[in-house]
Amino acid sequence: MFTSVVLVAAGKGERLGLGVPKAEAVIGGKTLFEHALQTIKAFDPAQLVVVAPASLVENYRQIATGFSFQSLEVVAGGETRQDSVSNGLSKATGELVLVHDAARAFMPSEVFTSVTKALTGYDCVIPALPVTDTLKSVADGEVSGTVDRSTTVRSQTPQGFKTAALRAALTQTNSNFTDEAALMESQGFKVGTVLGSELGLKVTTPQDLEWAKLRFGIARTGIGTDAHRFSEAGTLTLGCISWPEHLALEGHSDGDSVAHAIVDSLLGAAGLGDIGSNFGVDRPEYSGAAGKVFIKGALELIKQAGLEVVNVSVQVIADKPKIGPRRGELEAALSELVGAPVSVLATTTDGLGFLADARGVAAVATALLRERS
Repeated sequence: MFTSVVLVAAGKGERLGLGVPKAEAVIGGKTLFEHALQTIKAFDPAQLVVVAPASLVENYRQIATGFSFQSLEVVAGGETRQDSVSNGLSKATGELVLVHDAARAFMPSEVFTSVTKALTGYDCVIPALPVTDTLKSVADGEVSGTVDRSTTVRSQTPQGFKTAALRAALTQTNSNFTDEAALMESQGFKVGTVLGSELGLKVTTPQDLEWAKLRFGIARTGIGTDAHRFSEAGTLTLGCISWPEHLALEGHSDGDSVAHAIVDSLLGAAGLGDIGSNFGVDRPEYSGAAGKVFIKGALELIKQAGLEVVNVSVQVIADKPKIGPRRGELEAALSELVGAPVSVLATTTDGLGFLADARGVAAVATALLRERS
């Protein structure tokens, strides 16, 4: 049966606090609008009607055109959600219509299919999830009762309708409803449910956006290695802390193998080159510089790239110094410097290679980055 999808993407996003329409929020390098289009394309409806912010109608038309829908219409939104849905519905030509929120951009296409199939027995079908928290009725801050959660569900979108029934319901009402299913209920239409998805979370608040970025945003990993031999003078700095009982490591800077490996892992994860290309030996200001200087420099570059550190893990490979007795101190110092958890492990080469006779220290680091909140 010919099915239209009305994608409501005209929300102002005031509670999100980004200063742009909600559908313009970026996760994983794409806007919520683009993510929603990708999901709907997988469902591949006969027609897509986009309800866009008035100032972005042509922009949204260009973006949606790139997804090659069978039929595409783009209209401006109204003052309320219900007005926006009415505007979109005026362009819908399908016998069935699914109304979906761009704020639920990651709802799997399988849910669209389930809603559509279930419409054979109902005028309206909604995807829903069970309630797992205990629900309380509250008046003026005081609990007045406990709600039976076995009879409640969490409503999501896309909500499906027989198009003629939804048009009739919108025509006959003078009230505003938070969703179209509530409108249908108010007029006695039969509303069914199918199982929704936890992936269809609604991005409304900054906390929602943070969760969505963690779940769907860009996660990037990098690896860094570094090795330096011991010199014949000076005091060892390793992991940005001093080891007075050991000689310094050779190098253009302080030779801090741990710090340098961390820097390369961070830059590698961000796709920003390596320690040499950013802070190389051709830069005299870095001669003798402490490892923390390079870490701070790498962190600033990562920030400019719109990323932040999730965690770092470092493996020290050396016969000396012994890491175990100072592991806690080392991890605390590096974690504070990086602004994220840093774990430190240690091993030896079991008698193999240049590290076997304690001539130097090597380190291997891995870093995980994500989009900045």
